[in-house]
Amino acid sequence: MRTYLDHNATTPVRPAAMAAMTEVMTHVGNPSSVHADGQAALARVEAARRVVGKALRARPEDVIFTSGGTEALNLALHAAITAGGADRIIVTALEHEAVAATARASGLPVETWPVNADGIVEISWLADRLSAWSDDDGRPVLAMMLASNETGTIQPVRDAAALVRGAGGLSVVDAIQAVGKVDVDFAAQGCDYLAISAHKFGGPQGVGALLAACDAPMSRHHHGGGQEKGRRAGTLNVAGIVGLATALDEAAATLAEYSALAAQRDRMATAIRAVAPEMIEIGAGAPRLPNTLGMSLPGWPGATQVMALDLDGVSISAGSACSSGTSKGSKVGTALGLPEDASQGFVRVSLGWNSKPDDADAFIKAWTAAYPRAALPSKKMPEEAVG
Repeated sequence: MRTYLDHNATTPVRPAAMAAMTEVMTHVGNPSSVHADGQAALARVEAARRVVGKALRARPEDVIFTSGGTEALNLALHAAITAGGADRIIVTALEHEAVAATARASGLPVETWPVNADGIVEISWLADRLSAWSDDDGRPVLAMMLASNETGTIQPVRDAAALVRGAGGLSVVDAIQAVGKVDVDFAAQGCDYLAISAHKFGGPQGVGALLAACDAPMSRHHHGGGQEKGRRAGTLNVAGIVGLATALDEAAATLAEYSALAAQRDRMATAIRAVAPEMIEIGAGAPRLPNTLGMSLPGWPGATQVMALDLDGVSISAGSACSSGTSKGSKVGTALGLPEDASQGFVRVSLGWNSKPDDADAFIKAWTAAYPRAALPSKKMPEEAVG
């Protein structure tokens, strides 16, 4: 039996969400149709919208359903630029490519907000930058993660959003890894836009949502039938939306159980450090998601670690699933200023809503068995092998 420890890439669909989607798929109806079948489908969508709003402390009318987190982030940045008049973008050094690549493609000046040794931004940097802002600099838009998909570190979004709003700017929050793992309050964050994705908290892949504050500028990213009050075109994925809401409702109700995963995360880190003292645990001194262990072994490439554990039936990752398959060092390692060998040695172990202590045991057993076979420069050669 395999052990799955890559829940930050995607996590299994919760049984309740699967059952709810299956029931919806026994019915027919386009929620844009005016007949009874269409209106029944629309009622399911609106019920789901209320569930999302309640879970994230947002008004239901602020919830825009999308095809996933990437579309939600693209929609928010597009709206901030085209309708909001933003003409300069600030992103943190750890942003997902859904934000970073979109910012680069905008053609606007992009500034990178650096992180400290724990992978956390320093609010003083943003305060200094905004205090020096002039009318010639234009209106800023800040795009930042609430929690890192690679290390789980949690950023001071509320303070950052307040600074940006005070400077007349807009803020886009990528809460895709945070929702369902820690409490997320849209109203309290004070941001203009917040993106979520169902498959990170036990819903289906291919559906997400963008929360947009009542005063947040909005514009169409693409054109079509005018769904979602003209803010996002395309036939609504009724079953997926119901699955998203069902999974989010269950995740929100079991946050205390999810927080208990921190004990398993710390147990894995302690066991690895016992046999590999050179292991670097990223973000250990910062607030983190309870499920995520980001660590680096200088000289042992992350891709090689992933393959070694995969052969032993354990699935982990060498970073974001959306940027895997490259030989470059981890983006987080580069942002933290780790040496190249340590950056390339980064791996992410992420537990999930259905993880058990046995899963942590399997990882510890597989990793500690593979470690002695790794040819690391930091290891001394046996005396009989010298010469």
